[in-house]
Amino acid sequence: MVPTDMAGAAEIARAVASGAVSARAVTEAALARVTALNTRLNAFTDLLPARALAAAEAVDAARAAGRGSGPLAGVPFAVKNLFDIAGLPTRAGSLINRGRAPAARDAALVRRMEAAGAILLGGLNMGEYAYDFTGENVHDGASRNPHDPSRMTGGSSGGSGGAVASGMVPLALGSDTNGSIRVPAAFCGLFGLKPTYGRLSRAGSFPFVSSFDHLGPLARGTRDLALAYDAMQGPDPEDPAQAPRAPEPVLPELEKGADGLRIAVAGGHFLRNGDPECFAAVDRVARALGATAQIELPEAARARAAAFVITASEGAALHLDRLRVRPGDLDPATRDRLIAGAAIPAAWVNRAQRFRRWYRDRVLALFEGTDIILAPSTPCRAPALGQASILMDGATLPLRPNIGVFTQPVSFIGLPVCAVPVWVDDGLPLGVQVIAPPWREDLALRVARVLERLGVARSRIPS
Repeated sequence: MVPTDMAGAAEIARAVASGAVSARAVTEAALARVTALNTRLNAFTDLLPARALAAAEAVDAARAAGRGSGPLAGVPFAVKNLFDIAGLPTRAGSLINRGRAPAARDAALVRRMEAAGAILLGGLNMGEYAYDFTGENVHDGASRNPHDPSRMTGGSSGGSGGAVASGMVPLALGSDTNGSIRVPAAFCGLFGLKPTYGRLSRAGSFPFVSSFDHLGPLARGTRDLALAYDAMQGPDPEDPAQAPRAPEPVLPELEKGADGLRIAVAGGHFLRNGDPECFAAVDRVARALGATAQIELPEAARARAAAFVITASEGAALHLDRLRVRPGDLDPATRDRLIAGAAIPAAWVNRAQRFRRWYRDRVLALFEGTDIILAPSTPCRAPALGQASILMDGATLPLRPNIGVFTQPVSFIGLPVCAVPVWVDDGLPLGVQVIAPPWREDLALRVARVLERLGVARSRIPS
């Protein structure tokens, strides 16, 4: 019997495909673990045992009939509750959305995961409307960090981080607008992949900031990330922002190593604004890779400011009717930021967008001489639940908006990133961003795999 709490997706899929264990047995074990742990960790908001068991039986039947079982055969997974799940309202972490009609069909990426043999267990907790870095939801309660339940998972894909880090599932899907995959990956000690903007279909997911929104997986290992990512690739006309690119599988590239890759550490903005341990994690990764060069992303702090302007304005435009009709049903922190966003002058937004184009051109020019850029994922380890402030660069600042100080300048222009978990001592994990040029997820995953093989980047399930 595969120990499903400890096994990764690749190990489970191999065991199911070989007949060493049935998909139903794996699914039953995963459901039992969710039931045992979720009361304490609050990762799941919706559990679908009947659907999951029926899907598992279908995988077993396909294998028995010799029809093949798929690269993710019998692998349990769950999704942030902004993904459409047929038969459930797509709540997107909100109270208001619970009155919506149930989704008529699953989100595109859910369908692709299931086509590869994966088993959906349910929907996961998240920050309201994804406008959150903490994982604290006022309607469903906070997601709790499996390494220390008194601490945050990070957000807004907090339930995704908690579910994978605790061993409830080996894979979860999240979204990342300004850092919402990379932050939970850092706080929960996971690998997370934010693909290039436009790479994976967003059809059937509730938006936040359409010009920034990405979807992607979290896992406890690079091979599992690659399996899930490859299963989800492919053009989808239902997402107009998606690039019409043929799938470019990364799994065959994963073991190619990092020899010959030009790797640099992000300087300037990315060497300030954080705790020393965050920079120590980057240094450990750089040393392991033999990376001695330093590179500076031009005007990274201004890029972050422009990301704030566009996020607030675009997010507010999406929620204007909710602000008018049901303001009392919004998290006050979310509501106030949306109101502020609605008041931003159009001239400011236009200026931010013009700067965005300038910044993208300058950063892409850096990749003419560099293949990979390393940077911290967060300015601190997982804060305590309820913590309101953070010390950054000698100043005490509000915690919630500043957790994304290192992620926002990257997602602002849609670069692919593999977030890797690093422990620099016996404390909580830290995260490092492995940033690649557009459409080169393979490079980011290759470097992450090298770090994993060296033991520098690793995930561990708390006892």
